[in-house]
Amino acid sequence: MINHKNFSKIFSIIAFISVLVSCKESKMESKKETIEGVQKLQVSENGHYFQTEDGKPFFWLGDTGWLTFKKLNRDEIKTYFKDRKEKEYNVIQIMTLHSEEMANVYGDSALVNKDVSKPLITKGNDFNIPEEYDFWDHVDYALDVAEENGLYIGMVPIWGTSVKKGKVNLEQAKSYASFLGDRFKDRKNIIWLNGGDTPGEENTEIWNAIGSILKSKNPYALVTFHPFGRTDSSDNYHDASWLDFNMFQSGHRRYDQETEGKMYAQDNYKYVNVDFKLKPTKPTIDGEPSYEGIPQGLHDTLQPLWIDKDLRRYAYWSVFAGGAGFTYGHNAVMQMFREGDNPAYGNKKIWREALHDSGAKQMKYVKQLMMQFPYFNRIPGASLVVNQGEKYNYLAATKGEDYALIYTYNGRNISVNMGKIKGDKVEASWFNPKNGITNKIGDFKNTGVQDFKPEGEVEDGNDWVLILTSK
Repeated sequence: MINHKNFSKIFSIIAFISVLVSCKESKMESKKETIEGVQKLQVSENGHYFQTEDGKPFFWLGDTGWLTFKKLNRDEIKTYFKDRKEKEYNVIQIMTLHSEEMANVYGDSALVNKDVSKPLITKGNDFNIPEEYDFWDHVDYALDVAEENGLYIGMVPIWGTSVKKGKVNLEQAKSYASFLGDRFKDRKNIIWLNGGDTPGEENTEIWNAIGSILKSKNPYALVTFHPFGRTDSSDNYHDASWLDFNMFQSGHRRYDQETEGKMYAQDNYKYVNVDFKLKPTKPTIDGEPSYEGIPQGLHDTLQPLWIDKDLRRYAYWSVFAGGAGFTYGHNAVMQMFREGDNPAYGNKKIWREALHDSGAKQMKYVKQLMMQFPYFNRIPGASLVVNQGEKYNYLAATKGEDYALIYTYNGRNISVNMGKIKGDKVEASWFNPKNGITNKIGDFKNTGVQDFKPEGEVEDGNDWVLILTSK
């Protein structure tokens, strides 16, 4: 017979379990609603840009948080993603496995015995005890937080070094790609970045297998290839059925540091020029320019650092050439550097502080500018420019039917072939990439050649965008 005390205890236990079940169901329902509310990404009808599934333009503004899954705890993930949302980023590029030894900040390994075909799956924890969260639960958590902040995660399945060194064979790669595809099949905020800073002509059987499996299991998730420095995914995979868009890596060398056999040095717009003309038509993007705060040339820490003006130049050059967006990067943020870490590439800045560096705050202005105008009909506008120039004198241009945008990196005079957009007259304005402010100049006849000179001296970093709109 159950006495009142025992009955009370049992009732309390039942009530407690009911609360847990209710909370868990509520949490699952909330997660379901969040996932269903995320817009899928698609390639636009003309093949050059991205859009959400309801047809609205999606300008890719990315950040490289490569070691997020490895080094950030849950509160830090919230901090990082919240900051990037506030600065209007919408894609965060992250390595899923930096290496086969990968473990997260709580010490949980991603794999069994460093074998990519054997992901280490442990029981999830419902009581929010951080030490008990396993690696893949932590990835799920990061994806949830990203959704809440309207962010897409560009996930590199495994960094190219492991494959290059023979640590991953074809069968292991197939098994791992199947695991990823199955685990994340219901996610709408994942973009797969196959490869990972690796030569596209090497280990092609493995990269093709990973790309094909991910695409077959996640058909609505966009897939690309993140290539080695100064190369482009289109060099090797443009015709691959799994590759939805191209990505190139233009960083991290100066003109005088370029080595024979590499492409285009700092002229990242030239990658776009090539990709824009390829068939079948696919979007292209600079997925890794020179990072803010990293040494010029990357490995010699005595060299000057790339700074905000350099990132602005990379952004406007590539976007105006026809790029579907741009990925920013910072030396401290990409490695999530904290006190006590062994710094890579001479970094000394804490990642939280680096979030607020000038270049990081200025990237939103290129996105804001592009979204002011009809998006899908824009094309490269080289025919607008009389005095285009080379290297830092290069004038980048893009246009639609009733607008034109021309970027000068050093504030030199812009001579414009008028009549390339609609209207007998155009309104001209200067847009400041450092603060996003637009100032009207006046109205001009839309014929002949017209010169426009921005304020300030002709010097690197005195950058401006000339805006012409039809009247």
